[in-house]
Amino acid sequence: MDNPLVSVIMPAFNAEDFIETAVESVIAQTYSNWELFIIDDASTDATFSKAENLEKQDSRIKILQNQSNSGTGISRNKGIKAAQGDFIAFLDADDQWKPKKLQIQLEIMQKQDASVCFSSYLQIDENGNSRNEIIEALTTLTYQKLLKSNYLGNLTGIYNAKKLGKIYAPEIRKRQDWALWLEAVKKGGPALGIQRCLAKYRVRKGSISRNKFQMLKYNFNIYYKILGFNFIKSTGYMLVFLKEHFLVKKKQVKKIK
Repeated sequence: MDNPLVSVIMPAFNAEDFIETAVESVIAQTYSNWELFIIDDASTDATFSKAENLEKQDSRIKILQNQSNSGTGISRNKGIKAAQGDFIAFLDADDQWKPKKLQIQLEIMQKQDASVCFSSYLQIDENGNSRNEIIEALTTLTYQKLLKSNYLGNLTGIYNAKKLGKIYAPEIRKRQDWALWLEAVKKGGPALGIQRCLAKYRVRKGSISRNKFQMLKYNFNIYYKILGFNFIKSTGYMLVFLKEHFLVKKKQVKKIK
């Protein structure tokens, strides 16, 4: 594939303060053969109207809308179902890509025949200021390693839909991105990690990644309900997860000036 189409999936709920910046980071990509699906999850602010204005400015942007608030999993799946791309990538409405993100990943994926790819990313605060922390991608991410903890930043992930077929997220409200990447890596083989920082992740107050106790409950449900492990096996994996998340994953956080 010399010039594959990339479908970008962007769920959005009450993201009026951030959505324009997120979409502009897609428009600014040096790789231009993409389509962007913004899925408005029944926002109660100006998210939808701002998305409409962006759609008018660029024919590659398409808006889908949920009639009632349905959660990120259902929203992402609506976008995946509509996608026509050879590759599928994800960007939430409060995050950003760096300009060469798609170009770099596609070139490396095609050169190395990788089905799944992700990269390092910078953490920013709610105002868009750097937190001086980069979450560094592993160079290779196997299914067994991904089972221990989610090492794949969803805003950096991309998979080859032409090769793997469309992979959907379970329609749950939390941690569905982890389950999607588990399925993609299980089906496509180890994910290729690019250590170059290609995206910016916005850390917001009250997010699931900041609420450790809620995170434990949602992660257990991935093992127990989504992957179908029995209670004992799920509990065992949760113990592994705790060790991985609070001890091992710290090595991936790199402080910068």
